Amino acid sequence: MLDHVGIQCADLAASAAFYDAVLAPLGARRLMDFEVAMGYGVDRPDFWIGVFDSGQGFRESHLAFRAADRATVDAFFAAAVAAGAEVLHEPAVHPEYHPDYYGAFVRDPDGNNVEAVSHGPA
Repeated sequence: MLDHVGIQCADLAASAAFYDAVLAPLGARRLMDFEVAMGYGVDRPDFWIGVFDSGQGFRESHLAFRAADRATVDAFFAAAVAAGAEVLHEPAVHPEYHPDYYGAFVRDPDGNNVEAVSHGPA
């Protein structure tokens, strides 16, 4: 299990606007803002975005956010599309993972593969 995850963003303001929009349907919000880094979560910040300031080149990350149910995955997807995200996979069951795996995948402003997933039955 992860305690927290952080990614670096080329345009922190654009990424903050994206994550403000797409994490809201999942019940998460920006909890901390240090101008160069922002923490999101439900009751504590466990997902962080920050200014791109180390390393060279792009390294895609995959972030899967847990959704309470399939309707929440759909709401995440709608918010992501409204925020201008590139669609990788529309909301669907992915039986290759397990029979109840329902996920939607988009690209964030920095090109990361961002998913919302529900593991419960329909």
